[in-house]
Amino acid sequence: MKFDRDSFKEILDTLLRNKSRTLLTGFGIFWGLFMLLAMLGGGQGLKSLLMTNFEGFATNTVILVDGTTTKPWKGLKENRHWRLYYKDVDRLKLMVPELDVVTPVVSNWGQTALYDKKTANCSVKGVKADYNQVETPKLLYGRYINETDVQQERKVCVIGRRIYESLFPGGEDPCGTYIQAGPIYYQVVGVDVNAGNMSINGRADETVTIPLTVAQKIYHRGNYVDLICLTGKKGVQMSTLNSRLRSIMAREHLFDPTDEQALFMINTEQLFTMVDNLFRGLNFLILLVGLGTLLAGAIGVSNIMMVTVRERTTEIGIRRAIGATPRDILGQIMLESMTLTLVAGMFGIVISVLILSGADALKPDAGFQIGFWTAVGALLLLAVLGVLAGLAPATRAMAVKPVDAMRDE
Repeated sequence: MKFDRDSFKEILDTLLRNKSRTLLTGFGIFWGLFMLLAMLGGGQGLKSLLMTNFEGFATNTVILVDGTTTKPWKGLKENRHWRLYYKDVDRLKLMVPELDVVTPVVSNWGQTALYDKKTANCSVKGVKADYNQVETPKLLYGRYINETDVQQERKVCVIGRRIYESLFPGGEDPCGTYIQAGPIYYQVVGVDVNAGNMSINGRADETVTIPLTVAQKIYHRGNYVDLICLTGKKGVQMSTLNSRLRSIMAREHLFDPTDEQALFMINTEQLFTMVDNLFRGLNFLILLVGLGTLLAGAIGVSNIMMVTVRERTTEIGIRRAIGATPRDILGQIMLESMTLTLVAGMFGIVISVLILSGADALKPDAGFQIGFWTAVGALLLLAVLGVLAGLAPATRAMAVKPVDAMRDE
């Protein structure tokens, strides 16, 4: 059967003659595709929303935090607290060449930032310039702490988003102004508007970041640091370094290498892997449910087309009698099946895109939307299902003999 305008009109007339069946079957296809695409887009949006909590944070980071021993070791009793100190940074750089960044952090919580009689609660964090490779800032104004600030012990700072909004509600550029954080005045050199909720020793949007050397002197830390952040070189899995890192620190600070409470190791790589696995399983479940619904719709199309063929036995017989070939009959039934599935499927795509666009408008950063190639793949899947759904009815229609059709009449 040649697929031209007349044949397409004939197909539509046939489908419209059975409106209730057509609508019922089309709704099955529509609902299946809508569920599949809406859930895929929704899952992607939920993942994007969750990942905004980790925005700017390195995915291959290990954070070392000193703890309290729970096991005796070489004559030393348990319940002994030890401290990380600055020399551990150089030691780890030298003994673990797989590490890319090894940077210490000093923090002080419960501080108040003050500017022009406006205040904001904050924490003060002392870092080195390479800390921006662990927690990447998103600068609205100015710059981040650099190596010169650290070496020359400059009293400069980078303020978080909430502090900026509280102290500078007019939205002006604060760089060059001086704010008081704790007992010291600092010159603002940058504004970090990183929206991530995952940060070290306090949220980034509530932090005043200053050079590490300044923090060590102001808060009388000497050579001690609160924690050490490590990132691996490209291709290095940080989880494979855990035992080596623990052994190095245990040998230097005299605690049992098997004592996990003596040294806390926070591995963000494992956290990101867990999130990826969670959404990979969720996507598999979405595909399973969506494809199952689509398959049920395709079976419905096949059943409806089978009923239609049975009701049109006389018509098919007459067409065979006046010269229609089995190929013509096959083509018509297959095209009717594909037309029904594709039209219903396109409605499903349009409605799902509109609903996801509405969700995207409410949460612009979430990304509740499907990709172009996902929609194309869905249409191709529908075309395949349409062919498969029409195969059995078309085979039955081809088997109709003109003599039998006339006898039924």
